[in-house]
Amino acid sequence: MEQTLWLRIFNTIIGIVGILGNGLVCVVIGRVSSMQTRTNAFIFHQAVVDLLGSFMTLLQSEVPLPDPVSNDALGWVVCRVLYSRFALFLLYVISTYNLLSLTMERYFAIVHPFKYQAAFAKRPRLKVGVVIAACWIIGTVLNSYVLTIFNVQEGKCVSSVANRSKVIGSLSIILQYIVPVAVMLFAYIRISVELKRGAARVGPAPANVGPAAGASTADGDAHQADMMESLLRARRNTFKMLLIVFITFLVCWTPNQIIYFLFNLGWNLGFDEWYYVLSVVMVAANSCVNPAIYAFKYRQFRKGLRQVFCRRLMRLEEASNSRSFRN
Repeated sequence: MEQTLWLRIFNTIIGIVGILGNGLVCVVIGRVSSMQTRTNAFIFHQAVVDLLGSFMTLLQSEVPLPDPVSNDALGWVVCRVLYSRFALFLLYVISTYNLLSLTMERYFAIVHPFKYQAAFAKRPRLKVGVVIAACWIIGTVLNSYVLTIFNVQEGKCVSSVANRSKVIGSLSIILQYIVPVAVMLFAYIRISVELKRGAARVGPAPANVGPAAGASTADGDAHQADMMESLLRARRNTFKMLLIVFITFLVCWTPNQIIYFLFNLGWNLGFDEWYYVLSVVMVAANSCVNPAIYAFKYRQFRKGLRQVFCRRLMRLEEASNSRSFRN
């Protein structure tokens, strides 16, 4: 349980908001068939992982840990899994790699559309499932290093300097933060360039003049241009939404990763120090802001949200009218 009152309150709010917001995203994508696309499959998984992360944040904020910590199997779990925040950061790293997968899905769909279609031509759901499973495997492997640097000593859970490895610690930061950020940054730059090229290729629709045959051809060209413009607009909307998600991820994650990097280089970090706890709070906040970004910047999600709640309101109104009629 968090001892500092303001951090406890803040973590509790983050946990509750994250559970409600990400739960809403899962409901909307699960209920609206038009939203069940490959892109939204990764967004759904992102919401599930962030929901679990918000639940763990709430749990660690409100549920007290044993004090003193026993030097047995239960103490091992409490110290290395809970106190070390292994379970919490496992979900955060999985969330990072899922965001990377989501970004690369959009990258190949926009920059390399033919390779993208060929890759998902057969068993697309299975392939999406394999990518999601890979996020969990990679997250578990990368985060397992945390289990080795905490020990129970005299009833307290402390980080062990003797077990700390500069090489492994630095490598884990490179793989769980620097590499995903670099790849996503490259992908967003390439997507931005490709969308600008696409906008330049989609010119104004041809004027509908001339004889009937010419007019029919012009109508067909205009219709095709409208479809291309509509597709480009949808892709641009998704790109802007994901770019905001990526920038938010950078803001929330960077302080914690800098502190953790310095710790692995030999800095005597106290895991109860306010600056480290605040950096963890910022990472936790990243789990609850994505639903707000979807609500404000993702047109397809807003449409799905209206479908879910408008249907429910219509059913309630019909049921009310039916009861009134019988009376």
